Amino acid sequence: MNERPGSWLPRLQEVGERLAEELVSVRRPKEGDVPPPHELRASDDDRERIAQVLQDAHADGRITLDELEERLGVLYSARTLGDLAQLTGDLLPADQQPLNLDGRPVSAIFKKEQRGGRWVVPAELSVTAMFGTTTLDLRDAILQNRRIIINATLVFGGLEIHVPEDLEVIRIAKGETKRLTKQPTAPDAPVVEVHTTNFAGEVKVKEPPRRKRRR
Repeated sequence: MNERPGSWLPRLQEVGERLAEELVSVRRPKEGDVPPPHELRASDDDRERIAQVLQDAHADGRITLDELEERLGVLYSARTLGDLAQLTGDLLPADQQPLNLDGRPVSAIFKKEQRGGRWVVPAELSVTAMFGTTTLDLRDAILQNRRIIINATLVFGGLEIHVPEDLEVIRIAKGETKRLTKQPTAPDAPVVEVHTTNFAGEVKVKEPPRRKRRR
């Protein structure tokens, strides 16, 4: 039976995704004392992000003045990130939301997958890259814990992590620990531990440019 070139790729992706789900279920993070993303306390900066989206929505007619005033009232009395996120759920697509509280595993099977912007990084996160690349941008992220564990399964794939200043990334593989960030960090700086199950995969860390020292 003849098949069109490339017709096998969707089926191979499906097999890869099922395998990734099985690997994730085996290594699924255990529930701890850390509150889930939607229960984390909201900051004034996060309120301002939401307020800007609401004002833009009123300016282009998506919500009325009464709706704007009602949502702003809820906004400035909100305590948690979950309270804030629900105010813009019907105004923007998921990938354009000012807050991302999705703590699910990230998988890139024969493709590129990215998570970034203002998102909550769970205390433990599973990442899979099979013949693909997963990018985690932590520069504007909220860390659920000062010690983040990333369980990465890399099968001919890559994990790329973008970090802000004063965040340390280490890789733990086969009982060996290697520091991936080059710039110095404070003794109490948050740490990201990348635990890898590796089959011809790599982990890259991109740091901000070093500041020039004043003379």
